[in-house]
Amino acid sequence: MAIHYHCRHCGVNIGTIDSKSVETSRLGLHVLTDEDRSEMINYSADGEVYIKSICEDCQESLTKHPDYYQNDYLIH
Repeated sequence: MAIHYHCRHCGVNIGTIDSKSVETSRLGLHVLTDEDRSEMINYSADGEVYIKSICEDCQESLTKHPDYYQNDYLIH
């Protein structure tokens, strides 16, 4: 099972955790609301987990230009 992190704004691959078992408490997923969890986490049929996050470049752009939050996709 692998956990893949992708940026929710630009789609870039942030990183992957390859592990047989990972505690969700170590990943911080336990603090998400049910709504956030369903929006941010996807599971594939083969057991892979895909988590939407924000990459450093998009975070920097959003900090400098808060009006970008209204866009679904960012190009940088």
